[in-house]
Amino acid sequence: MKRVLIANRGEIAVRIIRTLKKLGVYTISIYSEVDKNNPHAHIAHESYNLHDTLCYLDIDKIVETAKKAKADAIHPGYGFLSENYLFAKACKDNNIIFIGPSPESIEILGDKVLARKIAQEVQVPIPPGMDITTNNPEEIHKYAQELGYPIMIKAAKGGGGKGIRVVYNPKDLIDSIQAAKREALAAFKDDSVYIEKYFENPRHIEVQIFGDHYGNVIHLNLRECSIQRKHQKLIEEAPALDEQMQNQIAQAAIKIAKKVNYYNAGTVEFIYKDGKFYFLEVNTRLQVEHPVTEMITGLDLVELQYLIAMGHKVPEKVNFNGHSIECRITAEDPENNFMPVTGKIKYVEFPPNARIDTFIEPGTEISPYYDSLICKVITKGNTRHEAIQNMIYALKNLIILPIKTNKNLLLSIISSKEFQEGQVHTNFIQQYFQNWKETYQNVLDENIISALYYKFGNMTKNQVWLKTPARNQTQKYDLSIWKA
Repeated sequence: MKRVLIANRGEIAVRIIRTLKKLGVYTISIYSEVDKNNPHAHIAHESYNLHDTLCYLDIDKIVETAKKAKADAIHPGYGFLSENYLFAKACKDNNIIFIGPSPESIEILGDKVLARKIAQEVQVPIPPGMDITTNNPEEIHKYAQELGYPIMIKAAKGGGGKGIRVVYNPKDLIDSIQAAKREALAAFKDDSVYIEKYFENPRHIEVQIFGDHYGNVIHLNLRECSIQRKHQKLIEEAPALDEQMQNQIAQAAIKIAKKVNYYNAGTVEFIYKDGKFYFLEVNTRLQVEHPVTEMITGLDLVELQYLIAMGHKVPEKVNFNGHSIECRITAEDPENNFMPVTGKIKYVEFPPNARIDTFIEPGTEISPYYDSLICKVITKGNTRHEAIQNMIYALKNLIILPIKTNKNLLLSIISSKEFQEGQVHTNFIQQYFQNWKETYQNVLDENIISALYYKFGNMTKNQVWLKTPARNQTQKYDLSIWKA
Protein backbone atom coordinates (compact mmCIF):
# COMPACT_ATOMS: atom_id res chain seq x y z
CA MET A 1 0.00 0.00 0.00
CA LYS A 2 2.03 2.89 -1.30
CA ARG A 3 -0.82 5.37 -1.84
CA VAL A 4 -3.53 5.92 0.80
CA LEU A 5 -6.54 8.23 0.59
CA ILE A 6 -7.82 9.61 3.90
CA ALA A 7 -11.61 9.82 3.75
CA ASN A 8 -11.98 12.29 6.58
CA ARG A 9 -11.23 15.80 7.77
CA GLY A 10 -9.97 17.85 10.71
CA GLU A 11 -7.88 16.50 13.55
CA ILE A 12 -8.08 12.80 12.67
CA ALA A 13 -7.16 13.41 9.01
CA VAL A 14 -4.09 15.41 10.08
CA ARG A 15 -3.13 12.70 12.57
CA ILE A 16 -3.43 9.89 9.97
CA ILE A 17 -1.50 11.84 7.32
CA ARG A 18 1.41 12.43 9.70
CA THR A 19 1.70 8.75 10.62
CA LEU A 20 1.50 7.60 7.01
CA LYS A 21 4.15 10.12 5.99
CA LYS A 22 6.37 8.77 8.76
CA LEU A 23 5.94 5.32 7.18
CA GLY A 24 6.91 6.68 3.75
CA VAL A 25 3.38 6.33 2.36
CA TYR A 26 2.07 8.73 -0.30
CA THR A 27 -0.97 10.49 1.20
CA ILE A 28 -4.09 11.75 -0.57
CA SER A 29 -6.65 13.97 1.12
CA ILE A 30 -10.14 15.08 0.21
CA TYR A 31 -11.82 18.24 1.40
CA SER A 32 -14.96 20.31 1.04
CA GLU A 33 -15.01 23.90 -0.14
CA VAL A 34 -15.57 24.96 3.48
CA ASP A 35 -12.38 23.12 4.51
CA LYS A 36 -10.15 24.34 1.68
CA ASN A 37 -7.94 26.40 4.01
CA ASN A 38 -7.71 23.78 6.77
CA PRO A 39 -4.44 21.86 7.29
CA HIS A 40 -5.63 18.44 6.10
CA ALA A 41 -6.40 20.02 2.73
CA HIS A 42 -2.79 20.97 2.09
CA ILE A 43 -0.43 18.80 4.17
CA ALA A 44 -1.09 15.63 2.16
CA HIS A 45 1.03 14.90 -0.90
CA GLU A 46 -2.06 15.25 -3.09
CA SER A 47 -5.47 16.78 -2.39
CA TYR A 48 -8.88 16.86 -4.06
CA ASN A 49 -11.59 19.45 -3.56
CA LEU A 50 -14.93 17.61 -3.55
CA HIS A 51 -16.75 20.92 -2.91
CA ASP A 52 -19.94 19.70 -1.19
CA THR A 53 -20.01 20.03 2.62
CA LEU A 54 -21.43 16.47 2.70
CA CYS A 55 -18.65 15.05 0.52
CA TYR A 56 -17.22 13.04 3.45
CA LEU A 57 -20.41 10.96 3.34
CA ASP A 58 -20.48 10.43 -0.43
CA ILE A 59 -19.36 6.84 -1.04
CA ASP A 60 -19.44 7.03 -4.83
CA LYS A 61 -17.51 10.30 -5.01
CA ILE A 62 -14.85 9.13 -2.53
CA VAL A 63 -14.30 5.81 -4.30
CA GLU A 64 -14.21 7.57 -7.68
CA THR A 65 -11.60 10.01 -6.32
CA ALA A 66 -9.53 7.16 -4.89
CA LYS A 67 -9.48 5.44 -8.28
CA LYS A 68 -8.60 8.70 -10.02
CA ALA A 69 -5.72 9.23 -7.57
CA LYS A 70 -4.63 5.57 -7.99
CA ALA A 71 -4.95 4.95 -4.26
CA ASP A 72 -4.18 1.44 -3.06
CA ALA A 73 -6.14 1.93 0.14
CA ILE A 74 -8.54 4.17 2.04
CA HIS A 75 -8.36 5.04 5.71
CA PRO A 76 -11.81 6.15 6.97
CA GLY A 77 -10.70 7.75 10.27
CA TYR A 78 -13.61 7.96 12.71
CA GLY A 79 -17.13 9.29 12.25
CA PHE A 80 -18.57 9.87 8.76
CA LEU A 81 -18.32 6.56 6.82
CA SER A 82 -15.92 4.74 9.16
CA GLU A 83 -18.61 2.28 10.35
CA ASN A 84 -20.55 2.06 7.12
CA TYR A 85 -20.33 -1.50 5.78
CA LEU A 86 -21.48 -0.32 2.33
CA PHE A 87 -18.42 1.92 2.16
CA ALA A 88 -16.10 -0.91 3.17
CA LYS A 89 -17.81 -3.15 0.60
CA ALA A 90 -17.51 -0.49 -2.14
CA CYS A 91 -13.77 -0.34 -1.46
CA LYS A 92 -13.51 -4.11 -1.67
CA ASP A 93 -15.55 -4.26 -4.90
CA ASN A 94 -13.19 -1.72 -6.47
CA ASN A 95 -9.98 -3.49 -5.34
CA ILE A 96 -9.18 -0.77 -2.81
CA ILE A 97 -8.00 -1.90 0.60
CA PHE A 98 -10.18 -0.62 3.44
CA ILE A 99 -7.96 0.08 6.46
CA GLY A 100 -10.39 -1.30 8.98
CA PRO A 101 -12.45 -4.44 9.62
CA SER A 102 -14.30 -6.47 7.00
CA PRO A 103 -17.66 -5.27 5.63
CA GLU A 104 -19.22 -8.37 7.20
CA SER A 105 -17.93 -7.56 10.69
CA ILE A 106 -19.04 -3.94 10.38
CA GLU A 107 -22.53 -4.98 9.28
CA ILE A 108 -22.98 -7.58 12.02
CA LEU A 109 -21.64 -5.48 14.89
CA GLY A 110 -23.24 -2.30 13.58
CA ASP A 111 -26.60 -3.83 14.45
CA LYS A 112 -26.67 -3.45 18.23
CA VAL A 113 -29.48 -5.96 18.66
CA LEU A 114 -27.51 -8.60 16.74
CA ALA A 115 -24.33 -7.65 18.64
CA ARG A 116 -26.16 -8.26 21.93
CA LYS A 117 -27.11 -11.76 20.70
CA ILE A 118 -23.49 -12.48 19.79
CA ALA A 119 -22.37 -11.41 23.26
CA GLN A 120 -24.93 -13.77 24.78
CA GLU A 121 -23.70 -16.63 22.59
CA VAL A 122 -20.18 -16.28 23.99
CA GLN A 123 -21.55 -15.86 27.53
CA VAL A 124 -20.73 -12.19 27.98
CA PRO A 125 -23.34 -10.50 30.22
CA ILE A 126 -25.65 -7.94 28.62
CA PRO A 127 -28.18 -5.53 30.16
CA PRO A 128 -31.71 -6.98 30.12
CA GLY A 129 -33.62 -5.61 27.14
CA MET A 130 -35.74 -6.22 24.06
CA ASP A 131 -35.84 -5.41 20.35
CA ILE A 132 -38.97 -3.36 19.58
CA THR A 133 -40.57 -5.28 16.72
CA THR A 134 -44.13 -4.36 17.65
CA ASN A 135 -46.09 -1.13 17.34
CA ASN A 136 -48.54 -2.26 19.99
CA PRO A 137 -48.21 0.22 22.89
CA GLU A 138 -49.71 -2.27 25.38
CA GLU A 139 -47.05 -4.88 24.61
CA ILE A 140 -44.26 -2.29 24.89
CA HIS A 141 -45.62 -0.95 28.18
CA LYS A 142 -45.95 -4.47 29.57
CA TYR A 143 -42.34 -5.36 28.78
CA ALA A 144 -41.00 -2.04 30.09
CA GLN A 145 -42.90 -2.60 33.33
CA GLU A 146 -41.37 -6.08 33.66
CA LEU A 147 -37.92 -4.66 32.97
CA GLY A 148 -38.40 -1.94 35.59
CA TYR A 149 -37.93 1.78 35.21
CA PRO A 150 -35.78 3.67 34.40
CA ILE A 151 -35.18 2.22 30.95
CA MET A 152 -33.09 3.36 27.99
CA ILE A 153 -34.24 3.49 24.38
CA LYS A 154 -31.37 3.14 21.90
CA ALA A 155 -30.98 3.25 18.13
CA ALA A 156 -30.19 -0.25 16.86
CA LYS A 157 -28.00 0.99 13.99
CA GLY A 158 -26.51 4.07 15.60
CA GLY A 159 -23.88 5.53 17.89
CA GLY A 160 -22.36 8.79 19.03
CA GLY A 161 -25.15 9.44 21.53
CA LYS A 162 -27.84 9.83 18.85
CA GLY A 163 -31.20 8.06 19.02
CA ILE A 164 -31.01 7.63 22.79
CA ARG A 165 -33.66 8.43 25.39
CA VAL A 166 -33.84 7.63 29.12
CA VAL A 167 -37.39 7.09 30.41
CA TYR A 168 -38.29 7.30 34.10
CA ASN A 169 -42.07 7.40 33.81
CA PRO A 170 -44.41 5.09 31.83
CA LYS A 171 -46.39 8.09 30.54
CA ASP A 172 -43.30 9.24 28.61
CA LEU A 173 -42.50 5.86 27.07
CA ILE A 174 -44.28 5.95 23.71
CA ASP A 175 -43.39 9.60 22.98
CA SER A 176 -39.75 8.87 23.83
CA ILE A 177 -39.71 5.86 21.50
CA GLN A 178 -41.10 7.96 18.66
CA ALA A 179 -38.55 10.72 19.30
CA ALA A 180 -35.69 8.20 19.36
CA LYS A 181 -36.96 6.68 16.11
CA ARG A 182 -37.07 10.07 14.38
CA GLU A 183 -33.55 10.92 15.53
CA ALA A 184 -32.24 7.48 14.52
CA LEU A 185 -33.82 7.77 11.06
CA ALA A 186 -32.33 11.21 10.50
CA ALA A 187 -28.86 10.17 11.68
CA PHE A 188 -28.58 6.57 10.45
CA LYS A 189 -31.33 6.17 7.80
CA ASP A 190 -32.82 3.42 9.99
CA ASP A 191 -35.40 3.96 12.74
CA SER A 192 -34.93 0.61 14.50
CA VAL A 193 -34.67 1.00 18.27
CA TYR A 194 -34.54 -1.30 21.27
CA ILE A 195 -35.08 -1.06 25.02
CA GLU A 196 -32.65 -2.04 27.74
CA LYS A 197 -32.45 -1.61 31.49
CA TYR A 198 -30.94 1.73 32.46
CA PHE A 199 -28.37 1.64 35.23
CA GLU A 200 -28.17 4.78 37.34
CA ASN A 201 -24.68 6.33 37.49
CA PRO A 202 -22.64 3.47 36.00
CA ARG A 203 -19.11 3.76 34.69
CA HIS A 204 -18.51 3.59 30.93
CA ILE A 205 -15.58 1.27 30.25
CA GLU A 206 -14.18 0.25 26.88
CA VAL A 207 -11.57 -2.15 25.58
CA GLN A 208 -9.26 -1.36 22.67
CA ILE A 209 -8.90 -4.52 20.59
CA PHE A 210 -6.86 -5.39 17.52
CA GLY A 211 -7.24 -8.45 15.35
CA ASP A 212 -5.25 -9.70 12.36
CA HIS A 213 -6.06 -11.81 9.32
CA TYR A 214 -4.79 -14.98 11.02
CA GLY A 215 -7.39 -15.24 13.79
CA ASN A 216 -5.34 -13.52 16.48
CA VAL A 217 -7.03 -10.89 18.67
CA ILE A 218 -5.32 -8.90 21.42
CA HIS A 219 -6.45 -6.17 23.80
CA LEU A 220 -4.64 -2.94 24.62
CA ASN A 221 -6.18 -2.55 28.08
CA LEU A 222 -9.20 -0.59 29.24
CA ARG A 223 -10.26 3.05 28.97
CA GLU A 224 -12.44 5.00 31.37
CA CYS A 225 -14.93 7.12 29.41
CA SER A 226 -17.48 8.02 32.08
CA ILE A 227 -17.24 11.82 31.98
CA GLN A 228 -19.94 12.56 29.43
CA ARG A 229 -22.57 15.10 28.55
CA LYS A 230 -25.66 13.82 26.74
CA HIS A 231 -23.80 10.57 25.98
CA GLN A 232 -20.91 12.47 24.38
CA LYS A 233 -17.53 11.78 26.00
CA LEU A 234 -15.50 14.74 27.24
CA ILE A 235 -12.68 13.19 29.29
CA GLU A 236 -11.10 9.75 28.87
CA GLU A 237 -8.44 7.85 30.78
CA ALA A 238 -6.34 4.71 30.45
CA PRO A 239 -6.12 2.30 32.10
CA ALA A 240 -9.31 1.77 34.11
CA LEU A 241 -10.33 -0.42 37.06
CA ASP A 242 -8.06 -2.93 38.85
CA GLU A 243 -5.98 -5.63 37.18
CA GLN A 244 -8.40 -8.46 37.93
CA MET A 245 -11.35 -6.61 36.40
CA GLN A 246 -9.20 -5.43 33.49
CA ASN A 247 -8.48 -9.04 32.60
CA GLN A 248 -12.11 -10.18 32.92
CA ILE A 249 -13.51 -7.40 30.73
CA ALA A 250 -10.68 -7.63 28.19
CA GLN A 251 -11.20 -11.37 27.76
CA ALA A 252 -14.94 -10.80 27.26
CA ALA A 253 -14.12 -8.30 24.50
CA ILE A 254 -11.78 -10.77 22.80
CA LYS A 255 -14.47 -13.49 22.85
CA ILE A 256 -16.89 -11.23 20.99
CA ALA A 257 -14.25 -10.21 18.43
CA LYS A 258 -13.22 -13.80 17.72
CA LYS A 259 -16.84 -14.86 17.28
CA VAL A 260 -17.12 -12.61 14.19
CA ASN A 261 -13.55 -13.15 12.89
CA TYR A 262 -12.72 -9.53 13.62
CA TYR A 263 -9.56 -7.89 12.32
CA ASN A 264 -7.99 -4.41 12.53
CA ALA A 265 -8.92 -1.85 15.22
CA GLY A 266 -12.11 -1.95 17.24
CA THR A 267 -13.51 -0.94 20.60
CA VAL A 268 -15.80 -3.06 22.74
CA GLU A 269 -17.84 -0.96 25.16
CA PHE A 270 -19.24 -1.96 28.54
CA ILE A 271 -21.00 -0.44 31.50
CA TYR A 272 -19.67 -1.24 34.97
CA LYS A 273 -21.73 -1.03 38.15
CA ASP A 274 -21.21 -2.48 41.64
CA GLY A 275 -18.48 -4.87 40.57
CA LYS A 276 -20.39 -6.21 37.54
CA PHE A 277 -19.97 -5.41 33.85
CA TYR A 278 -22.38 -5.59 30.91
CA PHE A 279 -21.72 -5.48 27.17
CA LEU A 280 -22.99 -2.38 25.35
CA GLU A 281 -21.73 -2.33 21.76
CA VAL A 282 -18.75 -2.55 19.43
CA ASN A 283 -17.35 0.43 17.56
CA THR A 284 -15.75 -0.97 14.41
CA ARG A 285 -13.19 1.80 13.97
CA LEU A 286 -10.51 3.86 15.63
CA GLN A 287 -11.90 5.88 18.55
CA VAL A 288 -11.50 9.59 19.24
CA GLU A 289 -9.85 8.68 22.55
CA HIS A 290 -7.26 6.27 21.10
CA PRO A 291 -4.31 8.55 22.11
CA VAL A 292 -4.59 7.56 25.79
CA THR A 293 -4.05 3.94 24.75
CA GLU A 294 -1.07 4.99 22.65
CA MET A 295 0.39 6.83 25.64
CA ILE A 296 0.32 3.76 27.94
CA THR A 297 1.43 1.26 25.29
CA GLY A 298 3.93 3.25 23.24
CA LEU A 299 2.16 2.05 20.08
CA ASP A 300 0.98 4.14 17.14
CA LEU A 301 -2.49 2.69 16.50
CA VAL A 302 -2.77 4.19 13.02
CA GLU A 303 0.53 2.54 12.12
CA LEU A 304 -0.76 -0.73 13.57
CA GLN A 305 -3.94 -0.42 11.49
CA TYR A 306 -1.85 0.09 8.36
CA LEU A 307 0.45 -2.86 9.12
CA ILE A 308 -2.46 -5.22 9.78
CA ALA A 309 -4.11 -4.15 6.52
CA MET A 310 -0.77 -4.99 4.87
CA GLY A 311 -0.98 -8.53 6.28
CA HIS A 312 1.14 -8.24 9.42
CA LYS A 313 0.22 -10.02 12.65
CA VAL A 314 -0.79 -8.27 15.86
CA PRO A 315 2.06 -7.81 18.40
CA GLU A 316 2.74 -10.85 20.54
CA LYS A 317 3.40 -8.80 23.66
CA VAL A 318 2.34 -5.30 24.70
CA ASN A 319 3.61 -3.55 27.81
CA PHE A 320 1.45 -1.11 29.75
CA ASN A 321 3.06 1.80 31.57
CA GLY A 322 1.69 4.76 33.50
CA HIS A 323 -1.64 6.57 33.26
CA SER A 324 -2.97 8.89 30.55
CA ILE A 325 -5.84 11.38 30.34
CA GLU A 326 -7.43 13.07 27.32
CA CYS A 327 -9.62 16.19 27.35
CA ARG A 328 -11.71 17.06 24.30
CA ILE A 329 -11.69 20.78 23.58
CA THR A 330 -14.83 21.81 21.72
CA ALA A 331 -15.91 25.08 20.15
CA GLU A 332 -18.96 25.35 22.37
CA ASP A 333 -20.30 27.75 24.99
CA PRO A 334 -20.95 25.84 28.25
CA GLU A 335 -22.83 28.82 29.68
CA ASN A 336 -25.24 28.88 26.74
CA ASN A 337 -26.39 25.26 26.77
CA PHE A 338 -23.22 24.20 24.93
CA MET A 339 -24.26 25.97 21.76
CA PRO A 340 -21.67 25.45 18.99
CA VAL A 341 -19.44 28.45 18.38
CA THR A 342 -18.20 29.52 14.95
CA GLY A 343 -15.67 32.05 13.76
CA LYS A 344 -12.01 32.53 12.95
CA ILE A 345 -9.25 31.52 15.35
CA LYS A 346 -6.74 34.35 15.61
CA TYR A 347 -4.33 33.21 18.30
CA VAL A 348 -3.29 29.75 19.52
CA GLU A 349 -0.80 28.70 22.14
CA PHE A 350 -0.35 25.05 23.08
CA PRO A 351 1.03 23.84 26.44
CA PRO A 352 4.60 22.53 26.47
CA ASN A 353 3.89 19.43 28.57
CA ALA A 354 1.09 17.74 26.58
CA ARG A 355 0.41 15.94 23.35
CA ILE A 356 -1.96 18.01 21.20
CA ASP A 357 -4.01 16.42 18.42
CA THR A 358 -5.64 19.21 16.44
CA PHE A 359 -6.22 20.84 13.07
CA ILE A 360 -6.47 24.43 14.26
CA GLU A 361 -3.96 27.20 13.74
CA PRO A 362 -4.21 31.00 13.50
CA GLY A 363 -6.60 31.70 10.64
CA THR A 364 -8.58 28.45 10.92
CA GLU A 365 -12.28 29.06 10.35
CA ILE A 366 -14.60 27.06 12.61
CA SER A 367 -17.68 26.40 10.49
CA PRO A 368 -21.18 25.32 11.57
CA TYR A 369 -21.16 22.33 9.24
CA TYR A 370 -19.09 19.84 11.22
CA ASP A 371 -18.45 18.47 14.70
CA SER A 372 -17.39 21.02 17.31
CA LEU A 373 -14.25 19.08 18.39
CA ILE A 374 -11.24 21.28 17.62
CA CYS A 375 -8.46 19.96 19.82
CA LYS A 376 -7.50 17.05 22.08
CA VAL A 377 -5.13 17.55 25.01
CA ILE A 378 -3.41 14.38 26.20
CA THR A 379 -1.15 14.02 29.23
CA LYS A 380 0.64 11.12 30.90
CA GLY A 381 2.06 10.40 34.33
CA ASN A 382 3.50 7.48 36.25
CA THR A 383 0.28 7.55 38.31
CA ARG A 384 -3.25 8.85 37.84
CA HIS A 385 -2.50 11.70 40.24
CA GLU A 386 0.53 12.72 38.18
CA ALA A 387 -1.44 12.56 34.93
CA ILE A 388 -4.13 14.79 36.49
CA GLN A 389 -1.60 17.36 37.68
CA ASN A 390 -0.04 17.41 34.23
CA MET A 391 -3.48 17.94 32.69
CA ILE A 392 -4.26 20.84 35.04
CA TYR A 393 -1.01 22.51 34.03
CA ALA A 394 -1.68 21.82 30.34
CA LEU A 395 -5.21 23.26 30.39
CA LYS A 396 -4.03 26.34 32.26
CA ASN A 397 -1.54 26.97 29.48
CA LEU A 398 -3.79 26.26 26.51
CA ILE A 399 -4.91 29.45 24.76
CA ILE A 400 -7.36 29.51 21.85
CA LEU A 401 -8.69 32.96 21.01
CA PRO A 402 -11.09 34.58 20.50
CA ILE A 403 -13.72 31.83 20.25
CA LYS A 404 -15.41 30.30 23.27
CA THR A 405 -14.48 26.73 24.22
CA ASN A 406 -15.27 24.27 26.99
CA LYS A 407 -11.70 24.44 28.33
CA ASN A 408 -12.47 26.03 31.67
CA LEU A 409 -15.30 23.60 32.37
CA LEU A 410 -12.89 20.71 31.74
CA LEU A 411 -10.33 22.36 34.01
CA SER A 412 -12.93 22.70 36.76
CA ILE A 413 -13.84 19.01 36.41
CA ILE A 414 -10.23 17.80 36.40
CA SER A 415 -9.47 19.98 39.44
CA SER A 416 -12.50 18.82 41.43
CA LYS A 417 -12.15 16.70 44.55
CA GLU A 418 -14.70 14.20 43.21
CA PHE A 419 -12.80 13.60 39.97
CA GLN A 420 -9.45 13.35 41.69
CA GLU A 421 -10.87 10.79 44.13
CA GLY A 422 -12.14 8.71 41.20
CA GLN A 423 -15.86 9.18 41.92
CA VAL A 424 -16.61 9.15 38.20
CA HIS A 425 -19.78 7.92 36.49
CA THR A 426 -21.80 8.78 33.40
CA ASN A 427 -23.92 11.39 35.23
CA PHE A 428 -20.92 13.07 36.86
CA ILE A 429 -21.46 16.40 35.09
CA GLN A 430 -25.18 16.45 35.87
CA GLN A 431 -24.46 15.72 39.52
CA TYR A 432 -21.58 18.09 40.17
CA PHE A 433 -21.47 20.62 37.31
CA GLN A 434 -25.07 21.05 36.15
CA ASN A 435 -25.12 24.75 37.09
CA TRP A 436 -21.47 25.51 36.36
CA LYS A 437 -20.84 29.12 35.42
CA GLU A 438 -17.62 30.64 34.16
CA THR A 439 -16.40 33.11 36.77
CA TYR A 440 -13.19 34.99 37.31
CA GLN A 441 -12.24 32.15 39.67
CA ASN A 442 -12.44 29.75 36.71
CA VAL A 443 -10.58 32.09 34.37
CA LEU A 444 -6.90 31.67 35.14
CA ASP A 445 -4.23 34.25 34.47
CA GLU A 446 -3.39 33.18 30.94
CA ASN A 447 -7.07 33.62 30.00
CA ILE A 448 -7.49 37.12 31.36
CA ILE A 449 -7.17 38.45 27.82
CA SER A 450 -10.08 36.33 26.65
CA ALA A 451 -12.18 37.34 29.65
CA LEU A 452 -11.48 41.05 29.11
CA TYR A 453 -12.31 40.77 25.43
CA TYR A 454 -15.68 39.15 26.07
CA LYS A 455 -16.63 41.28 29.07
CA PHE A 456 -15.25 44.65 27.94
CA GLY A 457 -15.14 44.63 24.16
CA ASN A 458 -15.11 48.43 24.01
CA MET A 459 -11.92 48.88 26.07
CA THR A 460 -9.73 51.71 24.82
CA LYS A 461 -6.29 50.23 25.46
CA ASN A 462 -5.20 47.96 22.65
CA GLN A 463 -2.46 46.11 24.45
CA VAL A 464 -1.97 44.44 27.82
CA TRP A 465 0.92 42.55 29.35
CA LEU A 466 0.40 39.08 30.68
CA LYS A 467 2.67 36.62 32.49
CA THR A 468 2.12 33.07 31.29
CA PRO A 469 3.28 30.18 33.49
CA ALA A 470 4.10 28.11 30.41
CA ARG A 471 7.14 30.22 29.65
CA ASN A 472 7.42 32.09 32.96
CA GLN A 473 7.99 35.26 31.01
CA THR A 474 6.00 38.30 30.04
CA GLN A 475 4.23 38.22 26.69
CA LYS A 476 2.46 41.09 24.97
CA TYR A 477 -0.88 40.46 23.26
CA ASP A 478 -2.47 42.87 20.81
CA LEU A 479 -6.20 43.13 21.50
CA SER A 480 -6.90 45.36 18.53
CA ILE A 481 -6.70 42.46 16.06
CA TRP A 482 -9.70 40.85 17.77
CA LYS A 483 -11.98 43.84 17.44
CA ALA A 484 -12.87 43.09 13.81
